[in-house]
Amino acid sequence: MTNLHRPLGTLSDGENAVELMPSDAGWEHTGLRVLLLHPGQSRTIETGGFEAFVLPLSGGCAVEVDGERFTLEGRDSVFTRVTDFAYVPRDAVVTLSTKDGVEVALPMARCADRLAPRYGPAPDVPVEVRGAGSATRQVTNFGVPGVWDHADKLIACELITPDGNWSSYPPHKHDDTCRVVNEEVYYFRIAGRDGVTPSREGFGFHRTYTDDGTIDEDVVVRDGDVFLIPRGYHGPCVAAPGYPMYYLNVLAGPGAERSMAFCDDPAHTWVRDGWTAQEPDPRCPVTTAGGRAR
Repeated sequence: MTNLHRPLGTLSDGENAVELMPSDAGWEHTGLRVLLLHPGQSRTIETGGFEAFVLPLSGGCAVEVDGERFTLEGRDSVFTRVTDFAYVPRDAVVTLSTKDGVEVALPMARCADRLAPRYGPAPDVPVEVRGAGSATRQVTNFGVPGVWDHADKLIACELITPDGNWSSYPPHKHDDTCRVVNEEVYYFRIAGRDGVTPSREGFGFHRTYTDDGTIDEDVVVRDGDVFLIPRGYHGPCVAAPGYPMYYLNVLAGPGAERSMAFCDDPAHTWVRDGWTAQEPDPRCPVTTAGGRAR
């Protein structure tokens, strides 16, 4: 079994904080890069057979591709604001540049069709409050089907779980026993005691498992960690009290349809029925395109 939990640093290639190609994960479709550019730096990237989003995690940058230039305002932290972003196609040469420094994620998917580059403004990104009670979380649906349809295979969204809450719950899966098969990456950021600045001080928990027991992982996750989900139920993700949790979900698969269709673990799907009698946690939403919601 491929090691599914990749702590901070284990996917670094010396240039990128995260360099995860499908071959590194032992699958075919989904990848992720996380780059750090210092003030005044630029970086040129060739996308090859992958489409990607350019998603600022902290700071902002300019994106030049196919003769177009997009200026991404970005944000101070994933816990402070919903960001703008860009879509870049396969077989492209992309130049990223920054005045003040940027940490940027490039969720990627292997694809066949080459689409045009496109800018995604932050005010157009829907922010969803999902769940209720201690299972309340924010889902920032910037790159999901029905919201962002300008992609061939790539799906991505962000989640923020207030400290002490549970997300990715009830446990669910996207594999060959469901309508749609997706490989999925979870990229975690954990806020420190100020609730907004990512820090290795804090921690959370993540669970992934299969019915046959071939995967059964309960892990502590810290800021910058990656978890790979080739198949099976995943959830919950639990934010320890005092430490809000963010994660970037990246999904892609072999099907013709971009879809986030899922199957709950039937042992736990009843939990959803209880949400109708509970109030959502008032701490959600945590962020909007205008900044912190509260």
